[in-house]
Amino acid sequence: MNVVIFVTTANKKEAEKIASSLVKEKLAACVNIMENVHSLFWWQGRVDEAYEALLIVKTRKALLSKLIKKVKSLHSYEVPEIIALPIIAGNREYLQWLNESTR
Repeated sequence: MNVVIFVTTANKKEAEKIASSLVKEKLAACVNIMENVHSLFWWQGRVDEAYEALLIVKTRKALLSKLIKKVKSLHSYEVPEIIALPIIAGNREYLQWLNESTR
């Protein structure tokens, strides 16, 4: 099964570092980086907000635990957002490429 993973980061530099590592290590086939995502969230008992970078990671579910470990080792947040959603359908050739591009 293939998954899409969302990871928010403190800034573009951190996002690029994480994305580069995931792709180079073949834990992800592709990572998109979106800058200036305005986030509102509960943190330490109050509503907080931040402008973050968002990673959209495409990989295989079988790699999820390794990917989470890698992201946590590179991430500056105490509790980083790392959530995975299943890819239930898609372009067959793209999904084949995704599987071939990860180990």
